[in-house]
Amino acid sequence: MATESYPRTVLYCGVCTLPPEYCEFGGTTKKCEEWLEKNQPELHKKLYSQEALEQNLSSLSLEAQKRAEKDSQKKAAKAAAAEARDAETRASSKVLIKRIERNKRKYVTAVQGLEAFGLDIKKVAKDFGKKFATGSSVTKVPGGGEEITVQGDLSDDIQEYIEEHYKSVPDDNIELIEDKKKKKTEQQAV
Repeated sequence: MATESYPRTVLYCGVCTLPPEYCEFGGTTKKCEEWLEKNQPELHKKLYSQEALEQNLSSLSLEAQKRAEKDSQKKAAKAAAAEARDAETRASSKVLIKRIERNKRKYVTAVQGLEAFGLDIKKVAKDFGKKFATGSSVTKVPGGGEEITVQGDLSDDIQEYIEEHYKSVPDDNIELIEDKKKKKTEQQAV
């Protein structure tokens, strides 16, 4: 009778968060294999060596082998299409930094569109609050989605901070917008 020691340590994939033996059932098999090869070369040899693959295929019937081949091709095509879609979305997405006037000389800065680049908005809001020593929060936008609201006129500073610290956001995709309230005299004259 074998004795096992507890607690048992289990390795989880850095891409799909499944144990490496089950990565094939996730949608990112190719990325998982690359991650495993980089981080756990011994386990990668055990799971993805030519001998291991041949042994797994030999235990299947001919029909099952054909189905497995079709499924793997479909999964690879689906993953490639999803990656292309994400890249296209990132390329066409804009990060809008608005300076909004509240009262006379009081401003807030609103930042929209960071989620399209895979950033966690709540974490970024916290970073802004720490960096600029001001209030920063995530608020819902009436049209749907969320934006970061930072107290103060920090639009230029926020743009520089995003360009420096968040390399996933291309500099060309950042737009500054100034949103002023109309004064009462301008409204009456119109």
